[in-house]
Amino acid sequence: MQALMQAQAQGLDRLDAQLLLLHTLGRGESERAWLLAHDTDTLPDQQVSAFAALCQRRLAGEPVAYLLGHKEFWGLPLTVDARVLVPRPDTETLVEWALEVVDTIRVPAATDADRAAARGPQVLDLGTGSGAIALALAHARPALRVAAVDRSADALAVARGNATRLGLAVDFRLAHWLDGAPTGLHLIVSNPPYIADQDPHLVALAYEPRSALAAGPDGLDDLRAIIAASPDHLAPGGWLLLEHGWDQTEAVRGLLAQAGFEQVQSRADLAGHLRCSGGRWPSQSLSEQG
Repeated sequence: MQALMQAQAQGLDRLDAQLLLLHTLGRGESERAWLLAHDTDTLPDQQVSAFAALCQRRLAGEPVAYLLGHKEFWGLPLTVDARVLVPRPDTETLVEWALEVVDTIRVPAATDADRAAARGPQVLDLGTGSGAIALALAHARPALRVAAVDRSADALAVARGNATRLGLAVDFRLAHWLDGAPTGLHLIVSNPPYIADQDPHLVALAYEPRSALAAGPDGLDDLRAIIAASPDHLAPGGWLLLEHGWDQTEAVRGLLAQAGFEQVQSRADLAGHLRCSGGRWPSQSLSEQG
């Protein structure tokens, strides 16, 4: 279509242009072949104007996910807008690791009543944003007891909407990190802000919430706070898993070790960069258990 050629001539990425045009035409993202089959079609003036407006917004730096109103994460179609970060594919590394961890946890039922009900591990997602991590875990392991917090009421509104639409049970709560969180958690997981306040990359992320991106002079302020507070809320043997910047692995692992975590380790993202680190809070000693 002439509209696609014009968009690319203006500097728009080909895939972005195709997705925006399909959105303008009310068609799904999987119908790119349809565009090729209708390459000579002429768009009505109204759709030409709508497509041109979307292209200008994208050229100005607005994320495609905001323009489309959704982003897929872990196979789940999530509604997203400027109230939340756009979920990134690399964060699925954190979900994969979290699932490995919860699959090793066995929660004993204390009473007959508990045995009658599913008592899966308790998981808390900190800074949930769109709900991406919490909803992915709830979808993949329905027996989990998943809770999620965010300090932004606007973000929680997006997350709750996603949970309702997907029919997934997650307990969302307004809170700053672990304030008011329960004890005895089997897993705490978080993709917190980790970009330094003066990092030049923030310019390219201007349309996304800065409070969900930047975290102090070295980008570690929120990671420090979460690591320091987590031991008071983890069950013995519980895990803390964190996403961080590609160049922060050594610092985050050092903070985990200093806080007393064991089995401190990291996982690589899709590009091979170590982008997630975590550790296990020590189990009780035999004397403590007895």
